[in-house]
Amino acid sequence: MKKVILLFGICLSIVACEKLEQVPKNIANSNSLTDFGGVLNAAYYYQLGSVTPLAIMGDFRADNALMIEEPYTSFDRFNNDLLDMEEQFFSPFYIAMYRSILSANTVIENTDDMSIVGEAKFLRALSYFKLVKVFGDVTINLTSSDINLNLTRQSASSVYNDVIIPDLEDAISFLDNSGISNGRASQLAAQSLLGKVHMQNRNFSRAETYLGDAISAASGAGISLQENFSDIFGSFNDLNSEVIFATQLSRSVPDEYGFTEFTGWYIGNDSKSFEPLDLDLVAAFDAAGDVVRKDLTVNESSKAGIKYISEDPDQDWIEIRLADIILLYAEALNENGTSATTVLPLLDDIRIRAGLAILDPAVLNTQELVRKAIADERRLELAFEGHRWFDLVRTQTVDAEMGESINEIYHLFPIPSTEVLASDGVITQNPGY
Repeated sequence: MKKVILLFGICLSIVACEKLEQVPKNIANSNSLTDFGGVLNAAYYYQLGSVTPLAIMGDFRADNALMIEEPYTSFDRFNNDLLDMEEQFFSPFYIAMYRSILSANTVIENTDDMSIVGEAKFLRALSYFKLVKVFGDVTINLTSSDINLNLTRQSASSVYNDVIIPDLEDAISFLDNSGISNGRASQLAAQSLLGKVHMQNRNFSRAETYLGDAISAASGAGISLQENFSDIFGSFNDLNSEVIFATQLSRSVPDEYGFTEFTGWYIGNDSKSFEPLDLDLVAAFDAAGDVVRKDLTVNESSKAGIKYISEDPDQDWIEIRLADIILLYAEALNENGTSATTVLPLLDDIRIRAGLAILDPAVLNTQELVRKAIADERRLELAFEGHRWFDLVRTQTVDAEMGESINEIYHLFPIPSTEVLASDGVITQNPGY
């Protein structure tokens, strides 16, 4: 069993601890530490490993972007071919998230500084939320020790109810909003993420509460919509007023992901997809008359996504921004039966800055019409931000939007086979793979 534990995730303990000795440097054994700031920074650092895999899964699996070279075109096929993508996408993501979790566990177990514990709990919840959205059931590890670690995958509902939700509730209690301007976890980020979690679970009443709280607290925390859509993205706009939480990238802190970064994929700088833009997205912009966001998001002639600057290593990956939360709040209200006259005005500022007319509740006068309007708005506002596939799964609209009948087992992605093999089958593979 010891061998299995040492191999798990290229090790939930030994290898991850070796990395902690490198990034940042010279971190002592946890039982001799008194300042856990460096270990906490490591938990932030490992989020870098999730950025490109999630971008690819979110946009290339959906109808925003395309691969053109085998076997990468498996992202557009719904069968077991995705196993060929393990080394480049799923394994680095899986390992990075468990390393972030291990770092967070070390902080949570060993310090009485509740603000640091709050940040660690936010990062642990964020890591598990990403893992569950991608893989479904996953192994739960809430300790920095590998003794008696149960590798068996726990149900997604258990991960939500026993880890993610309690961690975020604690983070809300332990944190204030003083760290937002520095890109740290904050009370507002925890409220927003917990709202997103409840939306993922279709608990719309709880989602309405937390998303509403986040929107109410935003102004006091210095968060507001940017006046211009063009001022949200790129390194020169990092940590702007719309950003609630971002994973910060920098050329001075290289991450462990050894392949083309998300900016290169979107712009078409990888030979597997020189022309990544799915023309279905272009058609969606055109149908809405959405010229402003289209011109800042895609280049139709080169068939590329241009929201982020190509190969700029200093631009952050935005995890949560205010427009995302406003749109989710509108969705929650609509699902809870709130009238269109209350829901649709929430979209006004987002649409106005995109040069679009506000939506008329006298025309969009049913829950279904409002639901579709919000979904369309999310697609155009958040294109090439890694949301699209997970939105389709969350809203149960995969078949309708993808134009084909897709077995639900392929709503999830394959567990890295290295983890299955290293655990002697204790960690099981997802059905269909």
